[in-house]
Amino acid sequence: MSHAHTHTPHHGTSHGHHHAHGTESDGQAEILDLDAEVLAEHTASITAWLPLTTGPHHIVDLGCGTGAGTFALLERFPDAHVVAVDASAEHLQRLRTKACARGVEDRVRTVQADLDEAAWPDLGSPDLVWASASMHHMAHPDRALRNVHDALAPGGLFAVVELAGHPRFLPEHAPEGRPGLEERVHAAADRRQAEHMPHRGADWGPMLTAAGFTTEGERTIVVNIGGDRREAVGRYAVGVLQRVRGAIADRLTPDDLAALDQLLDTSGPRSILRRDDLTVRTERTVWAARRT
Repeated sequence: MSHAHTHTPHHGTSHGHHHAHGTESDGQAEILDLDAEVLAEHTASITAWLPLTTGPHHIVDLGCGTGAGTFALLERFPDAHVVAVDASAEHLQRLRTKACARGVEDRVRTVQADLDEAAWPDLGSPDLVWASASMHHMAHPDRALRNVHDALAPGGLFAVVELAGHPRFLPEHAPEGRPGLEERVHAAADRRQAEHMPHRGADWGPMLTAAGFTTEGERTIVVNIGGDRREAVGRYAVGVLQRVRGAIADRLTPDDLAALDQLLDTSGPRSILRRDDLTVRTERTVWAARRT
């Protein structure tokens, strides 16, 4: 799911209070691509779980990022077309390039839009709207939910997917000399993000009901990936922790910051890439809500 804040992984840059440029955008896009690669199986399980009576033909992916959800939905629903919406022109270009490489460019339309604006672009009348790791970035989520409700075809489904904060990668005793470092890093990031994104970690069920939806299902998926994915997990960990470091370095003790920098020094002896005990641990919750 996309997002120049410290919250990673990001699945779409849906809102207007950040605009990533240059190397920052490139780094963010790389994390989005790694997120799609590492969590592909879990994303597929969510699309398979959705309570749909018939296959959707018109899908909207809100805050699509570089396309993790878009391509999972195209694969799951071979007769569907997807309108992929994001604030980042760079991410949308990356998505279009992928669509061409996969031979599905005729099934994807990209729309650059700031979904925090009161007036949304014309997204048609979709059967399914997908929003992965994007709703909590909205400055006005209640208004956004109403906009989704009004856009959906009668009987259409809205899937909201959110992550339970930052993924964890290191075992609790790591690293040597600074055990528990990762938890302290994430605690600092959580405090910072609570100031900027009050809806992260929210229960979207009541908000969906207030916007006129009928919630038909809620599911939490536990993610714990390691083993044969070591190389991808290592690159993912470096990308995520580098972005977190950039946001909270001033909130860490000198010893913790030094230990984190050793982990992020990919050519150093304590590089996170040299570890064989990395895993991706997080939770994803999905709410499926229908416009009745």
